[in-house]
Amino acid sequence: MIKDPIISELLSLADYIVFIFLTLLTLGFVLYGNYRKKKITDKDESYLDLMLMGRKLTLPMFIATLVATWYGGVFGVSQIAFENGIFNFVSQGVFWYLTYILFAVFVIKKIKNYNAITLPDLVGQMFGPRSEKLAAVFNILNLVPIVYTISLGLVLNMVFGIDLSYGIIFGVLFVLSYSFIGGFRSIVYSDIFQFFIMIISIISVLLFSYFKYGTEVFSVLPDSFFHPLGTFTLLETFAWGLIALSTLVDPNFYQRCFAAENFETAKKGIFLSTIVWIIFDLSLTFGAIYARSILPDASPQNGYFIYALQLLPDGFRGFFLAGICATILSTLDSYIFLAGSTISHDLLPKRFQGKMWTHNIGILSVALLSICLANFFEGNIKNVWKTLGSLSSSGLLIPILSGYLLKKKMTDTAFVISSLAGALGAMYWRLSGAKYEYNLDEIYIGMSLSLISIIIFYFSSNHSKELK
Repeated sequence: MIKDPIISELLSLADYIVFIFLTLLTLGFVLYGNYRKKKITDKDESYLDLMLMGRKLTLPMFIATLVATWYGGVFGVSQIAFENGIFNFVSQGVFWYLTYILFAVFVIKKIKNYNAITLPDLVGQMFGPRSEKLAAVFNILNLVPIVYTISLGLVLNMVFGIDLSYGIIFGVLFVLSYSFIGGFRSIVYSDIFQFFIMIISIISVLLFSYFKYGTEVFSVLPDSFFHPLGTFTLLETFAWGLIALSTLVDPNFYQRCFAAENFETAKKGIFLSTIVWIIFDLSLTFGAIYARSILPDASPQNGYFIYALQLLPDGFRGFFLAGICATILSTLDSYIFLAGSTISHDLLPKRFQGKMWTHNIGILSVALLSICLANFFEGNIKNVWKTLGSLSSSGLLIPILSGYLLKKKMTDTAFVISSLAGALGAMYWRLSGAKYEYNLDEIYIGMSLSLISIIIFYFSSNHSKELK
């Protein structure tokens, strides 16, 4: 990929200095976080600090790390907004807010009685060891940060003209440079800094746009840009709602709830984080709508960013790019860390738990896998979201929710079968082309098969009990 000449013409020396300084400042916050860490001699406490910061995540820290971690797909979201307008706020916003509230009100109440460290650990305590291993596999598929690896490569391509493939490699290496330091504590302290940079950057674009153009420029856009469904059918839109339910089985949410001082802190943190996400989503969506109004012929993938760089004053362009970079880094480092933790804590034999070298090998393995898969998907962020989001939701959502809702939990075997039925059904539906033939997303098929499997097991189990 060749550097866009528009971007290269817009960036000044001041922009490069600000961008590099703020990006490197992330490492400073990581080192500061580790400087404040107290020396721990107990092996179990040390491991808990590595994985969950010793369960001492305060409310401000919880909000900062959750908000920053959950918003790394800025390229994908801005592209959807640039192409479809308000539909982005519905598909990538409203559905998700409802799921966040459901998590805070319902899920936290269910998990607070378990002393788990990871989501697969929780699944293992609820259903059994084989369920834990399978949940770990699906979690890793969900956590391999392909989208954010691609996004970071795109930022480096825009700023420095680096080829996308090399940008992906350099970006991941930068994240690895601090992911090996201090465990989850490093992630939290880097997120605190990245939280403020990303919020200020996105809101600034909207404010500069409004004061310069007002709202009259929106008149050039088709009415579909301001319709909740855009040009999509209700069924296509609702598929995004089902993908949003994947939040209920997202390991990042669970990790931060397990790391919080208490579950009340986690509950309040999710509500307050949702308010921040609404502000962020509205700012990004309308910023992209301004971009489409002013630069209708720009590339959907880069249109919002080119517009922002043309709009913002000298020096602030570097701040904006640093904010975009922070948005991606805050998610990429969390996903790499948690996926590596899942490998070392949930997949490997118990005798390897608590060892730093196995944890670091897990992180390195995930980083390499993300680089390979990012090139496999050829930079198509939306395709990655729909593929892996559907697979993870189909495999885990219904079985785990059954554990929360049913009085009698499924057996270990029942969980594994229902989970595999959902995931394999969704995969077959997509690969066979039936999705396009019948115009029905694979997530509907996967969840339906998973639900049918659970119903069969549940009623057969009750029937057997009655016969006895």
